[in-house]
Amino acid sequence: MKRGLLPFLLFVFILGFNLLSVAQFKPEEIAGRAKWEEFLKTAKIVNQDQPLSEREAVTEPWRLTLEKDGITKYGWWKNVEGRRKGYIEGWKWEIAAYRLDKLLGLNMVPPTVEKRFRGDRGSCMLEVEYKMMYRDKVENDIQVPSHKVIDYNRTSYLQKAWDNLVANEDRNMGDVLFTEDWRMIIIDHSRTFRTSRKYTKKLIHIKKGKKDREPIKELPRAFVKKLEVLTFELIKNAVGEYLTEKEINAVLARRDLILKEINRLIKDYGESKVLY
Repeated sequence: MKRGLLPFLLFVFILGFNLLSVAQFKPEEIAGRAKWEEFLKTAKIVNQDQPLSEREAVTEPWRLTLEKDGITKYGWWKNVEGRRKGYIEGWKWEIAAYRLDKLLGLNMVPPTVEKRFRGDRGSCMLEVEYKMMYRDKVENDIQVPSHKVIDYNRTSYLQKAWDNLVANEDRNMGDVLFTEDWRMIIIDHSRTFRTSRKYTKKLIHIKKGKKDREPIKELPRAFVKKLEVLTFELIKNAVGEYLTEKEINAVLARRDLILKEINRLIKDYGESKVLY
């Protein structure tokens, strides 16, 4: 067997294992993802505006009205690149995040592709339906229904594990969306995939002291298995030009830190309490 083939075959097997227990998009939404990717790429832009203030979105994204074959949808387009308001931004990271999300089977990030607008390259994310932002939940003191609490907590831990992996230094309350049935959708990844020692030697979400709460208490076993067999080649094949070699290696460095943290949790609490 060729070198590297076994890990790849194992990864493919794991991708199909327990996928729906992790996914936040419904099965029919996942099945239609390729259709929406093609729609975003090829649909005609019939209108555009910038409804968000700079305070709401410093990247100043455009909301494009897209039409094709009698279907009308909205897409959020941005081409920000470089330093903005003290942060390094990059539109390519939006696409890389979506592709990595697909590779890992999380299905929490809406379809996002490259699309030209006014002659410029940029990322275009499909606008999805949702009931409220996390900000709305907090400001209006909206409680999670009792029968959804376990799923809500588990999804929150998964979101933090994801942000650890991609080094998202700017997850805010407007970037986490909830559907009517409390599924979580996460958006805005233009401040991700950091490569400095700050983001490759320690995780963003990690327990700081003995009395602190665990930011991640439990994770899907299938997700952890996918992390274990993740390789440079698998990531590169998924993200293409949208991540550099240095950025991919930084992802793998953080993956190692996440696995180390998971092992600590298992040692402290027992595998049955950490993996499900």
